[in-house]
Amino acid sequence: MATCGEVLVKLLEGYGVDHVFGIPGVHTVELYRGLARSSIRHVTPRHEQGAGFMADGYARTRGKPGVCFIITGPGMTNITTAMGQAYADSIPMLVISSVQSRNALGGGRGKLHELPNQSGLVAGVCAFSQTLMSADDLPQVLARAFAVFDGARPRPVHIEIPLDVLVEPADHLLQVRPVRTSRAGAAPQVVAQMAERLAKAQRPLILAGGGALAAGEALAQLAEQLQAPVALTINAKGLLPVAHPLQIGSTQSLPATRALVAEADVVLAIGTELAETDYDVTFKGGFEIPGSLLRIDIDPDQTVRNYLPELALVADAKLAAEALVAALAEQPAVRDERWGAARAERLRIDLAAGWDQPTLSQTRLLTAILETLPDAVLVGDSTQPVYTGNLTLDLARPRRWFNASTGYGTLGYALPAAMGAWLGSAEVVAERAPSVCLIGDGGLQFTLPELASAVEAQVPLIVLLWNNQGYEEIKKYMVNRAIEPVGVDIHTPDFITVAQGLGAAAEHVGDVAQLQAALVLAVERKGPTLIQVDQAQWQAAVAG
Repeated sequence: MATCGEVLVKLLEGYGVDHVFGIPGVHTVELYRGLARSSIRHVTPRHEQGAGFMADGYARTRGKPGVCFIITGPGMTNITTAMGQAYADSIPMLVISSVQSRNALGGGRGKLHELPNQSGLVAGVCAFSQTLMSADDLPQVLARAFAVFDGARPRPVHIEIPLDVLVEPADHLLQVRPVRTSRAGAAPQVVAQMAERLAKAQRPLILAGGGALAAGEALAQLAEQLQAPVALTINAKGLLPVAHPLQIGSTQSLPATRALVAEADVVLAIGTELAETDYDVTFKGGFEIPGSLLRIDIDPDQTVRNYLPELALVADAKLAAEALVAALAEQPAVRDERWGAARAERLRIDLAAGWDQPTLSQTRLLTAILETLPDAVLVGDSTQPVYTGNLTLDLARPRRWFNASTGYGTLGYALPAAMGAWLGSAEVVAERAPSVCLIGDGGLQFTLPELASAVEAQVPLIVLLWNNQGYEEIKKYMVNRAIEPVGVDIHTPDFITVAQGLGAAAEHVGDVAQLQAALVLAVERKGPTLIQVDQAQWQAAVAG
């Protein structure tokens, strides 16, 4: 006899799930009954927040949902921060939890791990949360979850299964097959209207976001047809290669790029929220789109948020971009000769002239990594080199730079997310790409125990620790606002000793040559390596 829990594992296999992140507990053991006999690898974090961040990093490199098995009550409260980060960045994540038996739901009887309304607790950080009231409903609920991942704006989904439903007989469901959904195509009439506006534009510009990650080839064709400079959000880095003449980076919060956007007579925003943390990282306002705005998004609601468009198209970014390429091929256009690649090059020169010495030295840290590990995936936390890289670094292809300094903005994300990114990167390159966690000493203390998870899972994770002995960015923010700093000068542990105690290799480096030598050694190991960089020492030694 197969239980509901065993059928769940079989259905997940059918949907292509190959990794599950979770910590077994007395309320989830029935989720694990069929796991050992399956092809799914289980990875055990040291905290449920780590499970969620691992699933997030896995999804970003793999391009399909990360899956978590989470215990009732405290497991779900622990993972909500990770779900919030994934929700903010439109990352597909399937969180499957247990919950009290059906006759005890909401009973307030003091049951183990009891919450008054677990589903209601997480409803604000997921596309939907559903309680499985019968094993017979399992195929439909899973199909609904994957319909969100496949066909809608991808976000976390939570399915909770009561303890008594987990053990229900479910032999009759063993033959159920997965149901997959396609993404919405582009309405021809709206495509024609957009193409007409773009063809007539003298100074068109494209703003592309993380929702367009699958549209790189069509986006490049579209930009070239239009001779339109392309600004990429942080989650879209690499959609146009670093050397593409129309690529203007992720600098929409800087005056020079804002001036360029203001010059555009037609702006096409595709797969982007046009939100604060991509377009106004100074949090002072001022980003404007004076020209005609056209928006493409898979989410109808998003097409009218933040900036109202003159024309909106609800469609998959790749399908919409391909449709526009085809429509524009039939519409000859004459561009302002001072626009396009010439204007993009002038912007890049202006930006390069404005970087200060700390920015240049931190950028050198990042370029040193990519010189040594050209295929590396760089996963960042909220720390200074990440803020710098968001502005100065461009990548050769997408899904290689993402971080928690934008959107939800949680600390501690990078270590477990980078571990998940390595596990998910097998399909991105021929072999798993090296995964580098960029994290500060404050953020690392949020999730430091996950180093032990990487040791256990034999993940050759590289943790590049930027150590400035406290919450320096918040301290600067306080000082700039005439607030006497409190709570920011925290105790700094001996990270080298701690990392070694958790089973990782660890060393300190002071310049580019030492860093690159340490990186070469790190990728050959079967477990994680912590490489510590002291901020003051690096910036004194490295001119940029």
